[in-house]
Amino acid sequence: MRSLKLPKEIEPLLEAAEAAEEGTLVFTDRKRPVAALVSLRKVDRESLALSMNRDFLTIINKARKEIRAGKSASLEAVERKLARSGPNQGIQPTRRQKQRRAADA
Repeated sequence: MRSLKLPKEIEPLLEAAEAAEEGTLVFTDRKRPVAALVSLRKVDRESLALSMNRDFLTIINKARKEIRAGKSASLEAVERKLARSGPNQGIQPTRRQKQRRAADA
């Protein structure tokens, strides 16, 4: 992501983008959209970075397709599965954790 300081002449455009109710100001050429200006005043950096990350967007799109295809699990089903497997099953304690337990005993 690149950023640059805009010249003062563009400040009215920035004000228009911030005032736009939809949050996006679209620039057109012969009635065809060519660019957009979006106010980021209420957007945190993490959300902005994720919204521009191709890998993240691929994961989101894949998940949306799976949901549309009916490949999803209910919260209850996930909770049942987790309850059967138990907490931290299959995770071995580290050497430091073993030493702490031995010292506490």
